[in-house]
Amino acid sequence: MTPGNSWDERISAFLSSPSQFLSCTTSESFLSELLDELRDEKANDHKKVLLLSALMEHPTVLCPTTSAGEGTAQELISILTFTPQKSISLKCHIMLAVTNVLICTSCLASRTKVAEDYLDFLFKTIQDTNDNTGGLALQPLRATACDSLREMESCNPGLLSQKLEALYYLKQQETTILHQSYCTLYTQSLKNAIRLLTQEKDVDTSKLRSVLSGNEGFAWKTTGLPLSMLPFNMMTQIPQLSTMLDCKELKSILSLLLEESYLMTPISQALLLRGLIEIVAMVPAISPSIFKSQLLRLFGTAEVELMHATLLMKGTFTDSLFTAEDEHFLLKRLVGMAQHPLLRIPEKLFYMDCILHFPENRPISSSGEECLPVLVTPRLTLSLIPTVFNDSATMLCRLNLLCLVHLEADEEEEGKGLAYLFDHLMALLKIVDNQGSREMVVTSFRAIFIFLIHFNYMEKFSEKLVNSLCNLYSRHCCLAPHLINLADRIQECLEDSLWSVQLLKALQKCIVEMPPLQLTLQDLRWHLKILGRVAQESQIVQRNTICLLLNVLINSNLCERKNWQVGNAILAVCRNLLQHPTLNQMFIELADLLQHMTKHYEDTDIQDHARFYYTLLTNLSWEKLAGVLAKGPEGGQAKVRSLSAIVAENDGVTSCLTVHQTDGCVLQLMKIHEPGSQHATTGADTLETVDKKDLFEVYQEQFKTPGFASEITLRDRKAPQVILKLKPYQPYPTSLRLSAIFTTEDGLSWHTQLPDVKVSFPEIFLPIPSPQGASHEFKEEVFDLIWNATSSGDPDSSATSLFCFKTESDKLADLIKNNFEGYQIAESQDQNIWKVLFFLPPRCHVLLKIRQAEDAVQVSIAMDNWELLPHVNSYLQNITAHCNIA
Repeated sequence: MTPGNSWDERISAFLSSPSQFLSCTTSESFLSELLDELRDEKANDHKKVLLLSALMEHPTVLCPTTSAGEGTAQELISILTFTPQKSISLKCHIMLAVTNVLICTSCLASRTKVAEDYLDFLFKTIQDTNDNTGGLALQPLRATACDSLREMESCNPGLLSQKLEALYYLKQQETTILHQSYCTLYTQSLKNAIRLLTQEKDVDTSKLRSVLSGNEGFAWKTTGLPLSMLPFNMMTQIPQLSTMLDCKELKSILSLLLEESYLMTPISQALLLRGLIEIVAMVPAISPSIFKSQLLRLFGTAEVELMHATLLMKGTFTDSLFTAEDEHFLLKRLVGMAQHPLLRIPEKLFYMDCILHFPENRPISSSGEECLPVLVTPRLTLSLIPTVFNDSATMLCRLNLLCLVHLEADEEEEGKGLAYLFDHLMALLKIVDNQGSREMVVTSFRAIFIFLIHFNYMEKFSEKLVNSLCNLYSRHCCLAPHLINLADRIQECLEDSLWSVQLLKALQKCIVEMPPLQLTLQDLRWHLKILGRVAQESQIVQRNTICLLLNVLINSNLCERKNWQVGNAILAVCRNLLQHPTLNQMFIELADLLQHMTKHYEDTDIQDHARFYYTLLTNLSWEKLAGVLAKGPEGGQAKVRSLSAIVAENDGVTSCLTVHQTDGCVLQLMKIHEPGSQHATTGADTLETVDKKDLFEVYQEQFKTPGFASEITLRDRKAPQVILKLKPYQPYPTSLRLSAIFTTEDGLSWHTQLPDVKVSFPEIFLPIPSPQGASHEFKEEVFDLIWNATSSGDPDSSATSLFCFKTESDKLADLIKNNFEGYQIAESQDQNIWKVLFFLPPRCHVLLKIRQAEDAVQVSIAMDNWELLPHVNSYLQNITAHCNIA
């Protein structure tokens, strides 16, 4: 292991992806290193706990066989033996790791020697009740031993079934906080022992008593019988003992456990109650009324765990334990807790879910799906009405609950309740209309989906929703993906509903009738998504869609703009139209559209696809077109041999359709300096005619012109020439990470990673953006105006500075010529002053006044962005480094 490759990094890498980590080593080698490090006395406890996490999370990866697990467990037990008594936390983690390895590698099920020894060790550990021998410091070891035994009993039911009397005695003896650990261990063992008895024949009272009084070894023979969880459902038969058994002793044990449950934490109480519920369900001779004394306490509990146990009890025993009054009170309690202001959101959602899955005494449906209890009425759930102030999860859950409530309500209550719910949807849409957050947008569409799932058959609401959504879309076209998703999900859930078709048809009408001034390029992209989805519906006439697209192409400069994304979106609509059942009715219009794109769309790829679709349209029947263009299931491959009608299927076609990865870099962008051609392109041709006092305002106004500014050009060094134009958003040096996809002469497509391109600070410099052929006087006027504005401008943004260096007069002239020739504004020979202006896109300036003084050269600096000062200073230091004289 290299010094830089610490155990922290190795364990983290292993836990995140064991298979990837072990591709560089073997599980045996890594396990050996891990165990060696655990044996190292110099390693601290924290590090060893980290190492054990690998065995806790992925024991079967490191120990793929039973023999490997046995050896690893033996090593860990040896490490546990030699671990100092003061390292209690480490010893507990080692015990858990041994338990995990023995269970997961089947060492426990195979009754290996190490499993037997470890079980004896655990049982001996828990026999030190009340810390009489080891003292209080070893109490965590006993707690871990109890948890380990309970886990082993859960994974190998019946393992402790012959030690019930010993476990009961230990539970009675324990008076510390660990009493609940002993209780849950005993309850788990008792439940599994009873469950095993239900699988035997001719079980009498003596057999039951012998199990309860068992104090022998571990029951290894029962571990081969897997026991599944009991099916708590009225429609499923629960395995039971005979009703003729004398169960007084068992009943006494259960009553005592219930009395002791008051002393436990909520989680331990819930675990105990679940075990006792299963036991009583399997022993019909014991009446469920044994729980009656606990109901009042459980009904009033604020603990989620105990409420869940109460509902489990309700679903198991129904009217044999719960009266109709109890049922009604419990429902009212759930409704109250579902909107309690002191509870957290997840807890409220839990209580609402409990209402939707409430186990009734006499349920109408037994499918297990969401079904509202009969006792839940609009009046009872009045406090759960959703509002726009609820969080998203609570609002949607309440809406779903109230929809179910009013679905079953009478007409008078239904009308009022539904009107409120619909008004709630309209309020959500108004929030979306007023620039609501993305979360609110998603929540609103989910709320509409929930409402429609229940009430799509009510035309007065469904039609209003369609109109509202269309009006909303006309103002916010970016909602197109949400509308498409809503239509898709409604179609999936309600196959017979026509609401999705009505929505898409209304959206098509909205787009087609939209004023031309609203058809901006950005909105057009969203419209094309909608129209592409509309084109998939056989019940919607598509001629208006085609006419709109053709008019847009003819009456705009869209074809000349060479926008591949828009062209591809139009072709996606055409592709769906080619599969439309009414293709014959719009044949001429679609052919005109494709032919226009073939001739006029100035993008070669779009032209080729349009020509291809035109060929298909004019040469194939609709049936063959549908077969050729058919897609496979979402996320799967295209329909098998769907391209066979166009090209022969062979390995060459597959290779051409694949983008290959180059082994190394085959392209490289080189920076080429062309000072003569590097100038800003602006729309400032009228600047020279402006009055001098307004010149600076007009000069600044040009920066607001859309499309203004300046691009830095990089070219590929080889033919064919590739030009990369960069438009900086900030005037700072940077580094670009590039990749390229290209096609070779043999028709194969390749992907290559290019070396990073570093853009230095001088490479951002551009001359002053001025009209072509502007005079030096004009440029000097602009320079002076910017200098004055910067020097007296906002100190939070602009800055001035002075840079000095020593050099000879002849070298100064060479320096200015070599570095500032393209940016020099004016030169005063008699005063030895030079003015230089750098324009840094998108709209920053750096101005230099270079003056030859007697003792040094002074460079006065002014800039309208003070953050550029360090870069300017470094640049001047670099270009003057060779000029400095001692």
